[in-house]
Amino acid sequence: MTMHNEELRLPSNDWRAYQGVLSRRIFAFLLDYAIIALLWIPAAIVVFFLGILTLGLGFMLYPALFAIVAMLYFGLTVGGREQASPGMRMMGLAVARTDGRPMDFLTAIVHLVIFWIANALLTPLILLIGLFTDRSRLLHDLLIGTVMVRRGMY
Repeated sequence: MTMHNEELRLPSNDWRAYQGVLSRRIFAFLLDYAIIALLWIPAAIVVFFLGILTLGLGFMLYPALFAIVAMLYFGLTVGGREQASPGMRMMGLAVARTDGRPMDFLTAIVHLVIFWIANALLTPLILLIGLFTDRSRLLHDLLIGTVMVRRGMY
């Protein structure tokens, strides 16, 4: 089995690559969800006009609109070339897979959905997991095989 146009890039084993990652991750989360909230506004306007054009059927997108916007946002940014959302980039972080392959669109969405499920079940205890695991990994990182690293050390 060969890998086409994918270079393996294993996350660093240097402890400095994970220093302060948990606190930076919290701020990145807040920044990203503020951006998603701003992106939700034009998406809601588009769905409004779509609802008018479809004689009301498009309005059924409203309950899932925030999740759709968030999935597209994280799928395109974390699954993209930079391997980080804008909030993560502002905080100097990137997501790396432990097998060395780059994050793709689907893996980024699965990472997000598992985070939402774990957050719904364990809030606020989800962050405590990062205090006791190697490299400050959270539950969804452990389940999907990812790690958050500082961009300069990756």
